[in-house]
Amino acid sequence: MGRRNEGPRIAGRRVFAGRKSSRSPGRRLSPARLSPRDVLHVGSGGLRSRPLRVVLSALGIAIGIATMISVVGVSASSQEQLMRRLDRLGTNMLVVSPGESMFSGEDVKLSRNAVGMVSRVDGVEQAGATGSVDATVRRNEKIPEDESGGIAVQAATQGLLKVVRGKTASGTWLNEANGRYPSVVLGHVSAQRLGIGKAGQQVWLGDRYFTVVGILDPLPLAPELERSALVGWSAAERLLSFDGHPTSVYERSTDDSVSDVRDLLAATVDPENPQNIKVTDPSAKLQARAATEGAFSSLLLGLGGIALLVGGVGVANTMIISVLERRYEIGLRRSLGAARGQIRIQFVTESLLLSGLGGVAGVALGAAATGVFAHLDGLPWVVPLWAVGGGFGATLVIGTLAGLYPAVRAARLSPTLALHAA
Repeated sequence: MGRRNEGPRIAGRRVFAGRKSSRSPGRRLSPARLSPRDVLHVGSGGLRSRPLRVVLSALGIAIGIATMISVVGVSASSQEQLMRRLDRLGTNMLVVSPGESMFSGEDVKLSRNAVGMVSRVDGVEQAGATGSVDATVRRNEKIPEDESGGIAVQAATQGLLKVVRGKTASGTWLNEANGRYPSVVLGHVSAQRLGIGKAGQQVWLGDRYFTVVGILDPLPLAPELERSALVGWSAAERLLSFDGHPTSVYERSTDDSVSDVRDLLAATVDPENPQNIKVTDPSAKLQARAATEGAFSSLLLGLGGIALLVGGVGVANTMIISVLERRYEIGLRRSLGAARGQIRIQFVTESLLLSGLGGVAGVALGAAATGVFAHLDGLPWVVPLWAVGGGFGATLVIGTLAGLYPAVRAARLSPTLALHAA
C-alpha cells in the first residue's frame, strides 16, 4: 500500500521517470535522461566484458598515435639541438671571398689589407682570414705528393679562431711566437686523415717537416677549416711562397648590424668592383638543414596519420562486431524502454573510450620512444604539446566517427527482432 511503481531499472538506474497516473490519464511516458555517470557505466560495460578484444583494437590506434608522436618528437629534438648549436655559434658571422670577374674572366683576388678594411666597418667586432697556399701536407715525405687526402694548406691569421668561435681539442692555436716558425694547426678532419691524434707530432708540409702545435674541434660554421692544415701568416709567406692575398675573410658583427654590414662589405673590400666580391652567411646552411628536417618530418607524419586511420577502421570493425554480438542486450534494453538515442550514446561512448585508451597508450609509447632516441643520440628530449594534444584530439574524432555508424545501426534494431535473432 502506498508503494510507487518506479518502472524497470538498468544498471541500478530508473529507466522511466514518468508513469501513467490515474490523476493524469492522458500524460505520455518519457524516457529518463542518463546522467554522465550512467553513460560512462553503460559505455564501458562492453569493454570490461571483452578485455582481450579491447587491447587488440586499441593497439591499432596506439601504434598510429605513437608513430606520430615519435616522429614529431624526434624531429623536434633534432631541431632543438640544431637551434641550440646555432645560438651557441651565432648567426652574426659573414664570410667575404672572391667571386668571378664579370668581364675579364680572370681570377679575382682580395686585397692584402682586406682584413684591416673589414675590421674598420661600423658594427664589425672581430675579423680573421685564411689564404690558400700552393703546397701539400702528408704524413711524411715517403708518401706520394698526389696522395694528400684532399687536405688544403692555408695561411691563417691569429684572430681567426675567435671569429669562428673554435676550440682546440689538443695543443694550442697559432700565436705571435709559433706562427713565425714551421708549425701547423690541423682541422678535425685533417688530423684524422693524417693519423695525428695529438699535438707534438710532425707532418711533411711543402718541402719540410712542420710541427703540429694544435688540433681543432669540429667547426660547424666553417667546415672548410676542418679539412685544412693552417700555418701562420708570416711563416706561410716566408717558407711557402704565399702571396699574402686572403681567400676568405671571416667577420663577426653585432646582431643588430649584420644586415648593414652585409651591405657594406663588398664595396669596402673592393670599391672599384664590388660585384666581384661574394659575401656568404654560413649559418644559413644550418637553418636550411633545420627546414629540410621539418619537411622530412611532414612526410613521416603523413605515414603516422595513415597508421592512425587504419587503427580507426579497426575500431569501427570492432564496434560493428560488438553490435552483432550484443543484439540480445540491445533488444532487452529497447524492450525495457531505452530510447534509440540512449543506445546510440552507449555505443558512441564505448567507441570513444576504446579510442581514448589507444590514444593514451600511443602518447605514452611515442614519448618513451622519443626519449630513448634522444638519450642514445645525445639530444634534448622534446615532445611538443601541440603534437600530444593534436594527436589525442584526432584519436577522439576518429573514435567518434568509427563508432557513429555501429551506434546508429544498433539504435535501429527492432526490440522484437533483436530478441528473436539472439
